[in-house]
Amino acid sequence: MFFGYNGVNQKVINTLLIILVVISFASMSSGEWLYLLLTLPAVIIAITFHEFAHAFAADRLGDTTPRNQGRLTLNPISHLDFFGFILMMFAHIGWGKPVQINPSNFNSNKSRGFCEAMVSLAGPLMNFFLAIVCCFAYSIIYELTGGTYMNSTIGAIGMSLLSMLITVNIGLGVFNLLPLPPLDGEKIFRNILPYKAQAWLTENYQTLYMVFMILWIFGFLEVIVAPVIDFVSNVIFVGVDFLVNLFI
Repeated sequence: MFFGYNGVNQKVINTLLIILVVISFASMSSGEWLYLLLTLPAVIIAITFHEFAHAFAADRLGDTTPRNQGRLTLNPISHLDFFGFILMMFAHIGWGKPVQINPSNFNSNKSRGFCEAMVSLAGPLMNFFLAIVCCFAYSIIYELTGGTYMNSTIGAIGMSLLSMLITVNIGLGVFNLLPLPPLDGEKIFRNILPYKAQAWLTENYQTLYMVFMILWIFGFLEVIVAPVIDFVSNVIFVGVDFLVNLFI
């Protein structure tokens, strides 16, 4: 994700985020704590590659701002945002440290809106790519070993990590495509709209941001996103399974 708070009151946002974390803590069972530990590596990898993709896309389109700020790296420390990471762990929805861009640096032969949309799209696309790669790995290992690989401790942990990587990356990719600020989908959506509509979205950014936070805290976003995640997951699993069975 890359974005700025655009005048949104940071204290209000932080307060809402803290409330969400407290609610998540209070509702967690012992089994969910174990799930949390298994999720940790997958979350770090998913967020790191997501933010790297934003930085890489911006750099390829002519804006060296992310490179100059040390964001063109796969070092997780450069990409993890404290609140976004904590929320990803406990509320299963979060973000990385925003990748800053300067649209005036984009290649002159492409429109700024197009470039910004492409940089926005790069993050979710990277997550879907990682999910597909991990799904292939999971399916190939399972087919070659007949599932016996999971009987060993190392095998069970490895397959669990692959499964978690698939789940987290699909979730992060779908979530970030929602057309609400501060998500990537808002940048993509805004840049394909007429100028007046873009201006309205910019003027009402703070209000829309608060709408996003309210929908998130009260669980309405999960109701919207969950069916989409299930659909995308099924498409990926069915497609990968079909291709693997053609050759193995």
